[in-house]
Amino acid sequence: MEIVNKTLIKLHHCRGISWKIIGSLLKEDPTLQLHKIPSFLSSLPPNVEKEIVETIHSNYVEELMNQYRYNHIHTIPFFDPLYPPLLKEIYQPPWVLYAKGDLSLLQSKKKLAIVGSRLATTYSTKVMQQLLKELVEEKITTVSGLAHGVDAIAHKLTIDHGGKTIGVIAGGLFHIYPKENRELAGEMMKDHLVLSEYPPLTKPLKWQFPMRNRIISGLSNGTLVVEAKQKSGSLITANFAVNEGRDVFAIPGNIFSPYSVGPNELIQQGAKPVLVANDIIEEWKHLE
Repeated sequence: MEIVNKTLIKLHHCRGISWKIIGSLLKEDPTLQLHKIPSFLSSLPPNVEKEIVETIHSNYVEELMNQYRYNHIHTIPFFDPLYPPLLKEIYQPPWVLYAKGDLSLLQSKKKLAIVGSRLATTYSTKVMQQLLKELVEEKITTVSGLAHGVDAIAHKLTIDHGGKTIGVIAGGLFHIYPKENRELAGEMMKDHLVLSEYPPLTKPLKWQFPMRNRIISGLSNGTLVVEAKQKSGSLITANFAVNEGRDVFAIPGNIFSPYSVGPNELIQQGAKPVLVANDIIEEWKHLE
């Protein structure tokens, strides 16, 4: 399995390679001895085939891995025992995770994704100030996206109350976005955890943000939507949670506020309304 993991990490650094190509390679040969499947490689676009062959036979990735280790970045391929079991259950789980911080948080029994608007109102802050102290006391690890607004508030309040939190970012760990949250990310990389499915040198691109939402919900037993407009990344995260059979919680809000349209509609569709922390805690007594 060690050889498979090493090859998987190398493949993950190939430019132009997709999740599906790696999945097809594993299906063709679970041992990833690529010299055995030249027929499959030859079916790929020439530039991708060339990139795979060159990367597999070069020392480039090993040099990068040394750089990652120097920066205390852990590489967790899909078949590694440290890979979080809940994440394996989702559609298109990341083939490799890049992590910096407390890896034990990946095995937390109770993880709650908290998502909401990047333009969070004071309502979001007040709601989370009320909820998070009790959630932290119940040893619930919070998970969010290190973005502006609700994400950053959730991470900060969890830390302030002595809890543990996980940030999932778009792009690589060497390119924290937004820059205003770099200090927060740095703190989390010391005592908490920051994750990405992209190699650390990857710059964040627009399409990566909705994709990382599947990891936020996939790591978690449930997702809490605090404030969100009708069409937002938070609702994408909630939909991922629904599709994976995870709990979905929502904070009911003012029917005249555009930021409450999302959670109010989720409640109409069957999400559990949350008025107090115990509304979540009582759902997870079986996880203790």
